[in-house]
Amino acid sequence: RWQAPEIGSADDGQRALVLSSGPSDEHELCTLFFHRAIAMAEQRLWIASPYFVPDEGLIHALQLAAIRGVEVRILLPMKPDQWLVWLASFAILTELDHPNFHIHRFTGGFLHQKALLVDDHFAAIGTANFDNRSFRLNFEVIGIVSDTAFNGEVSRMLEADLVHSKPTGSDA
Repeated sequence: RWQAPEIGSADDGQRALVLSSGPSDEHELCTLFFHRAIAMAEQRLWIASPYFVPDEGLIHALQLAAIRGVEVRILLPMKPDQWLVWLASFAILTELDHPNFHIHRFTGGFLHQKALLVDDHFAAIGTANFDNRSFRLNFEVIGIVSDTAFNGEVSRMLEADLVHSKPTGSDA
């Protein structure tokens, strides 16, 4: 199980890690983080991203999570700001056809948040989209927090956004 190093002297068990990645890194840290996060999920894996165009390896990791019984929820914008990327996500979503996948399109404006929630283990908020540009080409930063209270807040935030979303695919 992933254990984030403690930052500061928090007495409440809160742990956090700031992960930065970019094209000058020796390894694709952003890609490696998402692979590990998906593999760690046991009950739920919730992803919110304005751009969703993962590579084949991450698609397979998501498929394996669903097969393992993980509830995978993906929240994407209904209204795009980048038409080509928005259209490309539709091709990817056809590969995520499993009862444990729940794809939602946010209808309350443009969704620009980048959030990940893995069970109650940790949440990640940052600049990284769930696409190859963020994984390999852009400089990104992700705050990863392992704290029950924080994870609860992220869960409530995403649940509130799901209220303002439309299910797609088999959930529609």
